[in-house]
Amino acid sequence: MTKIIECIPNFSEARRPEVVDQIVAAVESVAEVSLLDRSSDNDHNRTVLTFAGPPQAVAEAAFRAIQTAGELINLDEHRGEHPRIGATDVVPFVPISDVTMDECVALARELGRRVGNELHIPVYFYEYAATRPERTNLENIRKGQYEGLKREVGTDPDRKPDEGPNRIPTAGATVIGARDPLVAFNVYLTTNDVSIAQQISKAVRHSSGGLRYVKAMGILVDGRAQVSMNLTNFRKTPLARVVETIRREAQRYGVAVHHSELVGLIPQEAVVDAAVWYTQLDQFEKDQILETRLYAAQGKADFLDALASGTPTPGGGSAAAYAAAMGAGLVAMVARLSMGKKKYAEVEEVMQGILTEAESLRARLTQAVDEDAASFAAIMQAFKLPKETDTQKAARSQKIQEATLVATQIPLQTAKDALRVMELALQAARLGNTNAITDGASGAALARAALTSAGYNVRINRASLKDAAQADALLVELKHVEAKAVEMDAALRQVLVERGGLAL
Repeated sequence: MTKIIECIPNFSEARRPEVVDQIVAAVESVAEVSLLDRSSDNDHNRTVLTFAGPPQAVAEAAFRAIQTAGELINLDEHRGEHPRIGATDVVPFVPISDVTMDECVALARELGRRVGNELHIPVYFYEYAATRPERTNLENIRKGQYEGLKREVGTDPDRKPDEGPNRIPTAGATVIGARDPLVAFNVYLTTNDVSIAQQISKAVRHSSGGLRYVKAMGILVDGRAQVSMNLTNFRKTPLARVVETIRREAQRYGVAVHHSELVGLIPQEAVVDAAVWYTQLDQFEKDQILETRLYAAQGKADFLDALASGTPTPGGGSAAAYAAAMGAGLVAMVARLSMGKKKYAEVEEVMQGILTEAESLRARLTQAVDEDAASFAAIMQAFKLPKETDTQKAARSQKIQEATLVATQIPLQTAKDALRVMELALQAARLGNTNAITDGASGAALARAALTSAGYNVRINRASLKDAAQADALLVELKHVEAKAVEMDAALRQVLVERGGLAL
């Protein structure tokens, strides 16, 4: 599978299309990168680009865009509604395919060093790439905006950049990082009173006591009050919940929602979840979407064909992750079949929690399918390193050990995730819809098989580790997981007998 990373840089320019065109051209000058979206807002005086491709190609495109923006945008002359500290204000990397968050962090750090050293633009790292806890949140770095940062950067140690000079040029500073998918979403109100939008923003944003994973501010755009938002985790704080909260808050002030808009792109899952909520499709399953069913069928066929081929990957570790992901899917199904039912109203909140965690596990385990295969490929690559000199032999041996450790840790994490799937399945079987109790049990059985398979892979790989203490610690951790799985299995069988009436 090809490694794909998404990059969504924000530039402090929208009112001069010719400048934006040159920044876009810089991105498109990298052949392997695909520009997916271009969104400009004149009131914000800000443009958001979305492009994707292989990691190094995306990093190169980001560098060229930062360089071009720095040459063409003077922050001393910039005015706009949106907070900013740089010509290229923020550059997030998001893992899409066959890429881990750690790889995105490494890419962000590498790009930051290059921007600081070659372009002499100060760089701050944020989100997963942050070098200190207080810089995780973008708002903390942007405090005081460009003007405030320019005044303080040379005198306040807390504002010293992570990379680049300790002074602010007319290109400002750039914030670079790695993060989860984000939804940039704006809601317009039927009023031009910006104070109402500001009050509603205060009610919905997390920092002032509102909804978790929501960042919001109230501004005036095109003569209409707007609640401008970033939803940093649409799974835990769904789009529909945010919109309805804004709608109800607006009613307090005698106004309503006029319309809403997206800035950039949105994951399909977020739109589907909103549609399901508004249409009250309580029994809806995501695979009822025609395109989803088609893609899933093709994906299953591709994976099973690859599994049966004569190549060493995907192998047992990938199959373990796939089986555990299927188990998580069945647990999610039981939770959905229990929600919205009068008979199970008392456990509605519990089922929502099970559903959220099961879906998170399913996503992580699906990613582990490819990660396991990639870890084996890394070992094979390490074995191909030159070994003609003592230095080369030592470097080769170290790389082999590093790759082997990763190849041991990945199935160990799969085993841990599989155990958690079993725990959720037990909880769903105890409290959820009895008509789906065997589906939950089937999910636990798949997770149990996955745990066993992952354990085989841990054992075979740890045997090649030269650090005996490290190898022993991994085995102790695995045995603890396996012991807990035995307990879960016994407890689930008892629930099946007592609550499901099964003869076991």
